[in-house]
Amino acid sequence: MDISAPKFFGRRKGRTIRKAKSFLLEHFLPQVQIDGAAELDKKHLFDTDFDEIHLEIGFGDGAHLAGISALKKNVGFIGVEVFQNGVAHLLSLMTGVKDAAHMDENISLLVDRADNVRIFDDDVRLLFQKIPDGFFDKIYLLFPDPWPKKRHADRRFINPDNLKALARILKSGGILQIATDHPIYKRHVLRTMHANNDFVWTAKTSNDWRYPPQDWVETKYQKKAVKEGRTPVFFEYRRL
Repeated sequence: MDISAPKFFGRRKGRTIRKAKSFLLEHFLPQVQIDGAAELDKKHLFDTDFDEIHLEIGFGDGAHLAGISALKKNVGFIGVEVFQNGVAHLLSLMTGVKDAAHMDENISLLVDRADNVRIFDDDVRLLFQKIPDGFFDKIYLLFPDPWPKKRHADRRFINPDNLKALARILKSGGILQIATDHPIYKRHVLRTMHANNDFVWTAKTSNDWRYPPQDWVETKYQKKAVKEGRTPVFFEYRRL
């Protein structure tokens, strides 16, 4: 099996990570980190037999993943993000560690949180080949980089190769949820998904894609988009 790294476009690290968050990356991330060299196995990933397993690809600063995993304690979540500042922020949300005063090597999750999040801090395409067929009940792709320029179109995550991988790892009847605020990416998603035979758009009326689902947790990027006058859309596709 070829495990060579695909070419990645994007940032892996931003501004200097503060001491408390660097501490979390060193001392807490290993407790919830997925070993990319091993096949995914639910029994080894989680101590609990969860009702469902969800995947969030590119969780950004972790606001959605932290929020949705707190709401759905009966669901196991795998979050994937290469941006180390975002990974560190998610760990802060999960543990409550925000500054040096809270640093403790015996660090643990917040008292009211379930131990239902695991993190892969690298390119999700490296993980695809380690995931069994039909492993996930739901996959989130929320506000991915739109790569709006025509010469960068092949960098967009929604493409035939990635959709083939998502279709394989998503259960029959499982949901792929895509959110974007960019007009070019909106059209790209509709066009690319329409040409794909593994998924069907679940929308029955315009309200189904103009408004978020009832259990939605707003992302930092979504708030920024709305504040700047951009309108998000929420596409939901079911695996046939």
